[in-house]
Order: sequence, then structure tokens, then C-alpha cells
Amino acid sequence: MSGAAPNQTPARVPSGDDARASRRTELPASADLAQAWLTRVRRDPADEEPDHRPLDFGLLRRLFTYTRPYAAMRNWLIACVVVRSFQTPLLHWLMAWIIAVPIAQPHIYGWSGLVWSLAGYAVLMLSTNFVMHFRQRYALELGEAVVHDLREAIFRHLHRMPLAYFHRTRLGRIISRMTTDVDSVRSGVQDVFFISVVQIGNFVIAGALMWWCDWVLFLLVLAMAPILWLIGRYFRVRISHATRAVQESFSRVTATLAESVNGIRVTQGFGRERLNGGLFRALIYDHARFNLGVTRSSALFGPLLEFNNQLFVAVLLMLGYWRVDSGEMTVAQLVQFFFLSNLFFGPIQVLGNQYNQALVAMAGAERVFHLLDTKPDWEDERGAVDPGPLSGRVEFRSVSFGYEPRTPVLSDVSFTAEPGQVIALVGHTGSGKSTIISLLAKFYLPTVGEIRFDGRDVRGLSASALRRQMGIVLQTNFLFSGTIADNIRVGRPDASEDDMREAARQLGCLDAIEALPDGLQTRVGEKGAGLSTGQRQLVCFTRALIADPRIIILDEATSAIDAVTEARLQRALEILLKGRTSFVIAHRLSTIRDADLVLVLDHGRISERGSHDELLAKGGAYAELYRTFISAGEG
Repeated sequence: MSGAAPNQTPARVPSGDDARASRRTELPASADLAQAWLTRVRRDPADEEPDHRPLDFGLLRRLFTYTRPYAAMRNWLIACVVVRSFQTPLLHWLMAWIIAVPIAQPHIYGWSGLVWSLAGYAVLMLSTNFVMHFRQRYALELGEAVVHDLREAIFRHLHRMPLAYFHRTRLGRIISRMTTDVDSVRSGVQDVFFISVVQIGNFVIAGALMWWCDWVLFLLVLAMAPILWLIGRYFRVRISHATRAVQESFSRVTATLAESVNGIRVTQGFGRERLNGGLFRALIYDHARFNLGVTRSSALFGPLLEFNNQLFVAVLLMLGYWRVDSGEMTVAQLVQFFFLSNLFFGPIQVLGNQYNQALVAMAGAERVFHLLDTKPDWEDERGAVDPGPLSGRVEFRSVSFGYEPRTPVLSDVSFTAEPGQVIALVGHTGSGKSTIISLLAKFYLPTVGEIRFDGRDVRGLSASALRRQMGIVLQTNFLFSGTIADNIRVGRPDASEDDMREAARQLGCLDAIEALPDGLQTRVGEKGAGLSTGQRQLVCFTRALIADPRIIILDEATSAIDAVTEARLQRALEILLKGRTSFVIAHRLSTIRDADLVLVLDHGRISERGSHDELLAKGGAYAELYRTFISAGEG
């Protein structure tokens, strides 16, 4: 890139060793491009969520609804929390009483009094640990159950979203919601809420017992509380913003990582390893910088609270001396008050730490619920029906469509496919062929006009039921991790191995599948890793055939197959297409020549229609397309 400095650092590194940090975050050559890319990613509105208050009680109420299916466990947990709130202050009070009474007055109580006191203390201690066991167990089980339901809800919701959502949403962002954000919610359910309730209970009950010991001294202690409140308020706001920045930056990191792995062939093919490495270093630098911000605030918040606790204890010693010296308080009462004061101030620091965790949990819950609240661009109409067995008549009636409202992709497209006909779609790249296929499969709805199956508007038909009667083979089909048999069963889950072999035999590819190391049980990696392009397409053809669909869609399905493999498939394609309404996008003449109707698309409109021979005889756009592209592909 012209005039660009070879290395740039996006921001000052939060480290004492600036030179070393600069090397970690430097961008490689082409820094203008890199900085533009980073600016776009860092400010991508798709990665930003609307701001909420630091602790949104609406989110807490909504999260609480996920505990309803586990009401018995939740109620037992609440009971344990309430009991635990009383037990710890009573332990402190009893310990102080044992020191101040049986131990301080052995001439009155003797050894027997001390033994009975310690026995009571042991019983209370054992019951406290017993309750703590069930409090922790129920909290962990409830948190895991809520996380399970949240992840299931996200997964179901994602499968309801139309293709447009996945085209505009980065994969890493979705993964981040399902993993990091949901794990943050787990922490909130398992730890933050119930630990905070226990600590608040300890705080309140300890305060009540301190009031009972000496209400004047307790009021003097409370007079110092505004200092703690001011410190907490300042850090709450600071940590809240830093926590949000951490999670947003992590979402960008995961999105970029997923994108880089998916595009590794392009990266290596164009020699972008160093450039992409520099871009990724800059993103993880951002994430580290925001994490350091949270860490620094938390590291300052905790010691400040601890310092104030110690300062309050020192002040309390002076005030206690004054109360004892004036005869308003005994030494035994002061000892009890001190034991309780530790329990009174201790929760303040614990609650401060829990507040930090609560912010993380709230940020995670906010982002998870934002995803769950994202409405699909469209959904099946209320009362959408299963069309039942289709004859295969398909009509486009003045259909117009655009992925963006102001940018039409199809304009006034009309045609009719009778049952069993083969419709070929041809045209230059971007002419609208694949868009027609997407509308046929109800991945999108037309902006204007109607698409009818057997005379019924597609809007009134269930999308999933309609697609079950379709067999779709794309140029770049997706294979799942698993065996070849698993991938073929995507078309028909109840298919036996004999059914799969018969489908492959009809296609003329049974020998190719059986030649693999374990035949149908050969394992393939993600996206079909371990198979050649031609082998992957053979699996996809078998998957389509075994579903016995009424409508076949081939979107350049043979363009990635060599001529020898394609020749083997011609007879199989005749079997696959026979008696089924078929829509074919292809550049090779062999797939189009026998089509009943050829539609020539140009900038989203049908410019010509007719049979292959009729269109060649016209000498128009199709004939020109044939001479320049189709015949070249045939050769």
C-alpha cells in the first residue's frame, strides 16, 4: 500500500515494557489496509449490544424464569441459603460468648460448662457444614440445568432464523453467545446470586446482633457506611464499562478466529499469513487491554475495601474503649461485638467481588437474551400447513425480490413448471439464478408476487414440510463430521444400509463408495475433509436420491465434478429427475440440452424462454451465452 508505514501500533500498550508490547501488536506491511480492517471490525455494529443499566433487574427476573422447571430444587436451595444466613452469625456469636463467659469465668462455669458450650458449638458447626454442602450442590445443579436450557433455547432459536441472519452475523459472535456468555450466566446462577444472599443475610443478622450488644456503638459504625458506598459506586460504573468492553472484544476475537479457520485455504493461497497474524494480534491486544482494565479496577477496589475495613476496626477499638471506660459496655460485650463486626464488614468485601462477577453474568445474560429476542426476518404464517404429497407444479407469478429493500435482485419474474418438467436457469453471474433457487426452497419470501406449489401460495405452507419434499444438491455441499452413512441419512434418517447401497447403485457410484477404506462407514472430517470434491458430490447426490423428493434442485451440482465422473452420473441424473419437477443451474450443455424449459436471466429479469433448440435458433442472448460460456464449459 502506498505511503504506509510498515508497522503501526493501534494504541499505547498497557505494559511497562513498551518495546516488547509493540512487537506483539505490530501490524505487518499494508498497514493502511490493516488499519481500515481493524477500524471496521472494532466498530462493527453487529457486535455491539444496546446499553443497559449495570444490574438490570428485568434481566434477573427473566433469568429467574429459567429456574421454574426446577422449582423443587430452587426452593430447597433458597431454604439452605436462608438457614445458612443465620448459622454463620450464630457461630460467631456463640464463639464470642464461649470466650467471654465460660472461659473468662472458669470459677463459675468450670470444665463442664466449657465442655457443654463447645458441644453446642460443634453441633452448630456440623449443621452449618451440612447445610453448606446442600447449598453448593443445589446451586451447581441448578446452574447447570439453567445453562442446559439456555443453550438448547439458543440452538432452537438459531434453527428458526432464516439464511439472511447467518449472512449478516459473524460465526464467532454466535459461538461466543453459546459458550462464553452462557458460561458467564452459569457463574451468576451458581455463585453470585446465592452467595450474595448468604452474605447479605450475614450482614443483616450480624448487624442485628451488634445492635443487641450495644446500639450506640452500632450507630457509630453505621455512620462510616457512606464512605464504603461512595467507593463502591465509583468502581461499579468503572468495572461495568470495562466488563462490557471485555466481552465485546472477545466476541470479535472468536469471530475472527472462526473466519480465519474457515478461510485458511484463501489465506495461504494469497500469502496473507503474516498480515492476518498481525490483524489477529491487534484484536487479542484489544482484548488483553480491556481485561487489564477490569483487573486493575478490581485489584484497586478490593484493597480499598479491605483498608476501610481495617480502618473501621481501629476506630471501633477506640470507640469500644470509650464505651467500656464509661461503664456503658462490658468487656464480654465488646468481644462479642468485635466478633460480629468481622462478620458485618466481611460481606462488604465479598459482595464487592460478587458484584464484579455479577456484572460479567449480567453482560452475558444481556447478550444471550438479545440473541434470543432477535426476530426472524420472516416466519411461517400462523396456521401454515403441511402441503402433503406434491404433484410438483410450481408457479412464479410476477415475483420481485431484493436482499436489501432498495436493491432488487429479481424483477417481475413469471413462469410455470409443470409436474415432471426440467427447468434450466442460465445467465451471467449475478443474474438471479441462485436467488430463484433460494425462493423455491423458501429460504426467503418474495417481496412482491406469489410462488405457488400445486396452486397454494408458499406463504401458507410450512417451510420444513415443503423442504422435506425437495432434494437439493449445491456446488459446494456441506458434509457433517461422521460417516458417509450418517451424511446420506440426512436425506432420510430411517434409511438402512441396504437402502443406501441401492440409491448409490442407481446413481452408478456404489463402487466408488465401497472402494473407500470402510465403505459406507468411512469417517469424514468437518465439511467432508478426507474426500475429494467428486466423492463429496457423489455422497450428496445419494443423499438427495434416497429422500425420494418431488422437487429436485441442482445448483451447478456437477460443475465441481470431472468429466469422467459426470459421465457416470448422466444416467443416474435421468433416474433422479424422472417424474420429478427439477430446477437446474448449470454451465455445462449436457445438463441443459434436454430441459423442457430454459429460462435466460439478465439482471434479475427473464430475457428469453424456450427449449434449447428454440433459443439457439433465435440467435439471441442464449445463443450468445452458449457460444461464449456454455460451449466452453462443455469442452
